[in-house]
Amino acid sequence: MSTSVPDVIDLLAGIAPGSRLHAIRAERPQARDNAQASFLALFQPMAAGHMTLHERYAVAVFVAAVHREQAVVEFYAAGLAGVSDGPGLTDHLTSEIALAVSEGPYGTFPAGPLSREDRPGPTFRVREEARLGLGDRLAAAFEHAHLLVFHPRDATPEALQGLLDAGWSSTGIVTLSQLVAFLSFQIRVVAGLRSLAVGGQ
Repeated sequence: MSTSVPDVIDLLAGIAPGSRLHAIRAERPQARDNAQASFLALFQPMAAGHMTLHERYAVAVFVAAVHREQAVVEFYAAGLAGVSDGPGLTDHLTSEIALAVSEGPYGTFPAGPLSREDRPGPTFRVREEARLGLGDRLAAAFEHAHLLVFHPRDATPEALQGLLDAGWSSTGIVTLSQLVAFLSFQIRVVAGLRSLAVGGQ
């Protein structure tokens, strides 16, 4: 693992070396190292492979924005601005985020006792104008990310077919899903650490 990249969770949570929270995180070095290794694997891979760097950072901005985590949005937006094809996506990305923010989780369970917990909610579809600017792959990626964040119960083979139809490979879909899952984890950890910081004052 690269030692030249600052620990991203520390950075996003505003944790200073030697602080109380820094000491708390140091008590679980394996968890800390694994989180950083996951970030590096997803956002600084040896080879981008089936998901380009601008797709990775654009999806990261989208996921952070629908979680309403502005510091995380700004971090990944800076990454997007620094990769090829990234800056040209900003306007379309911003416009779609404004339509995608929701509450959730929504979705339906298979018929049975859990059906009483079904909760209908809006699904997200990229507008045609934005789809032209983003491209089919990224538009489908945003829709899939929104599904995983707000409609996890509704993730079906039919939903995955939309990604395949947009040009995603099976390997690319796995990477995309891993990236969304990692971001959801990272955002929750950062939010929790910030709450601890406030509570410790």
